[in-house]
Amino acid sequence: MNPNFQYGDRVQLTDAKGKLHTITLKSGGEWHTHKGWLIHDNIAGLPQGSVVETTAGLRFLAFKPLLADYVLSMPRGATIVYPKDAALILGFADVGPGDHVLEAGVGSGALSISLLRAVGTAGRVDSFERREEFAEIARRNVTDYFGGVPENWSLTLGSVQDVERNQKYDRIILDMLAPWECVTMADEVLHPGGVLLAYVATTTQLSAMAEAIKESNRFTEPESSESLVRSWHHEGLAVRPVHRMIGHTGFLIQARRLAPGVIAPLRRRRPSKGSYGLPEEETTT
Repeated sequence: MNPNFQYGDRVQLTDAKGKLHTITLKSGGEWHTHKGWLIHDNIAGLPQGSVVETTAGLRFLAFKPLLADYVLSMPRGATIVYPKDAALILGFADVGPGDHVLEAGVGSGALSISLLRAVGTAGRVDSFERREEFAEIARRNVTDYFGGVPENWSLTLGSVQDVERNQKYDRIILDMLAPWECVTMADEVLHPGGVLLAYVATTTQLSAMAEAIKESNRFTEPESSESLVRSWHHEGLAVRPVHRMIGHTGFLIQARRLAPGVIAPLRRRRPSKGSYGLPEEETTT
């Protein structure tokens, strides 16, 4: 990647107060502010991390936006998968170059972009979205980010349960209301050892997905987690957590597909009292 700014690049401008602005460089273009304007031709060719000035002396720090910057500022239909969760999804599902990934619930396209970057040109991402308005927003965001529709990406309007059963995938990522309805489908299209991961918002969804995975007897014991990110302020010796943080956004639950005909050894665990309701003799008084 060329570290210098070129025409067609997005440029993230940060003013003295930390406010962010994003422009796309065009030959002969100008960006007007309350205090002068920036001439695009004066930015093209500069290295990232340069300070640029308007005609009236207003100064901005210029960088190409990171993926997280792009995702948090792009147009939205559905709620996005936040960068902190997208990073964990890629890590926990072990998505890498050459993987064939099935994604359901595209939303605004944030996770699709991360998946496409992770699989590289040797991999492929097949995405499904039921709502046409979400699919259209996601298509525009992905196209804008990559400068065109990636050749290794397909976006289908419809239910992921209708995916061709002769297709085989290395990873399945579900961001939808009822991912437990897709466990049987996942068993049919995942390679042995492949990862099934769901991103859900509530504990009720988390419980339903965990039980569906266990009852299928086709996957390893599911593991679940959430991430909480807290930023810190540091000014000399005044070091403290900031007052606002990115708290709960969703739960991740993942499991791996077993080999055909294999049932995993029963996980030995002692359930808490009331985990599955009261015994029948205790419910009648």
